Amino acid sequence: MNNYMKLEIPAKSTNEAFVRATVGAFISQIDPTIEELSDIKTAVSEGVTNAIIHGYETMGGVINIICRIEESIIEIVIIDFGVGISNIEKAREPLYTSKPDEERSGMGFTVMETFMDTLIIESKAGEGTRLTMRKKIERK
Repeated sequence: MNNYMKLEIPAKSTNEAFVRATVGAFISQIDPTIEELSDIKTAVSEGVTNAIIHGYETMGGVINIICRIEESIIEIVIIDFGVGISNIEKAREPLYTSKPDEERSGMGFTVMETFMDTLIIESKAGEGTRLTMRKKIERK
């Protein structure tokens, strides 16, 4: 049996720091390096921010975060029930943003892919998006 935690938060930008800190505290039990911890927290921040800004736009909603630890593998799932992504491959392109008027960098998925070992994006227009990120923590 793996260890896990679940969070459900309102899709408000003020909650991003809370999720980042909570996930960091949860994964600290397997003693990641400072760099690993920072990478994971940054990827989580990007995922939650994407759900708030792009998933719900201005309509609000909830975001579910599930973290699992299986031996030395961290899995983080971020789920929103917002507008979804119509073209995942386009959204994955570095510098692409669906909100250029808001000065978005278009680097969210690129950051997640860089800092995590795996990023799986599942989405349906009008139903929401599920991000699954995994990272192996190197044991000392």
